[in-house]
Amino acid sequence: MNKLLLLTIIIIILSTCSQEEFEELVFVEGETFINTKSNYYGKNVTIQDFYIGKYEVTQKEWVEVTGNNPSQFKGDDLPIETVSWYDCVEYCNKRSIKEGLEPYYNIDRDTKDPNITDDLDDIRWTVTINADANGYRLPTEAEWEYASGGGQKSKSYTYSGSENIDEVGYYWKNSGDKYLTGNWNWSALQANNSSTQPVGNLKPNELGLYDMSGNVREWCWNWYDSGGTDLYQGRIIRGGGWVGGGKYCSSFDRDASNANRMSPDLGFRVCRSVYPDNNQKSN
Repeated sequence: MNKLLLLTIIIIILSTCSQEEFEELVFVEGETFINTKSNYYGKNVTIQDFYIGKYEVTQKEWVEVTGNNPSQFKGDDLPIETVSWYDCVEYCNKRSIKEGLEPYYNIDRDTKDPNITDDLDDIRWTVTINADANGYRLPTEAEWEYASGGGQKSKSYTYSGSENIDEVGYYWKNSGDKYLTGNWNWSALQANNSSTQPVGNLKPNELGLYDMSGNVREWCWNWYDSGGTDLYQGRIIRGGGWVGGGKYCSSFDRDASNANRMSPDLGFRVCRSVYPDNNQKSN
């Protein structure tokens, strides 16, 4: 075979493999926050380039890695839910290993993290990071907000991709059989068969990311810092979910919970850092 033809075939194969590897990740160009509604706007916070999941992690993806499905609402294309923060970091490592990547987290299940004093958390694994690893990880809170707010393509929307929550997010009014009105009411949600919805059904944001407002709330890496002298013993949750009000689905609303919490409106999406060996950009 002609050497030039062989080289061309190899390049095409490598390019295809690289594209497939990142087909569900979106490249996010880093910089300072230009979304004027952001908590970080004007604070000289700079985000480095990274990849983030186009969709929330689905039940199909979760089952392929873990072999189990703890979700209350079952469906391959529904987001995984009823998973704790610990479950999520463990998934990231298992998926990394499955795909031949270096795990991002060091998970010590036998050593209780001395920094966790929350009585609600009975797990308290000591989890640290391999900063140079190319494996999957949770987004930091700043990365999550930057991506949700549109990054460098931001139009300063309140929700992720729109000023109208109904265009981009599932929340208590539109997550069931019919559109609900009036005040939030749990009995009304139950009667309406409200639940999570398949990922990617609604309008994406400026970066092509789906469901960063609503559907399920999403775990982030960081501890919640109340800004005072005490550190609230919880991990950051962002984005709002199908069971809550629209205001909690904005790109800038902040929430947190004990890391072992599991709820049918609580899931996540994955990230990967950008390094010279994984700089394939994908939309």
